[in-house]
Amino acid sequence: MFLTRDELKHLTGTADRRRQAECLRANRIAFTLDVFGRPVVTRAAIEGQAKAEPTAEAWQGPSFLRIA
Repeated sequence: MFLTRDELKHLTGTADRRRQAECLRANRIAFTLDVFGRPVVTRAAIEGQAKAEPTAEAWQGPSFLRIA
């Protein structure tokens, strides 16, 4: 669910918390800080999430609003 400290170190190239946060900000990677001031990055922020495929039919609203 979250990157390990070693993965975060490998991703940012540093073990320094402040420099890790700077690197994450510069690369627009979403993160938060834990109670110890260490950056916390979710795996989804790195791996991305699958986008839903568009449906063949566009939504047309409720049937009583459609003109027959």
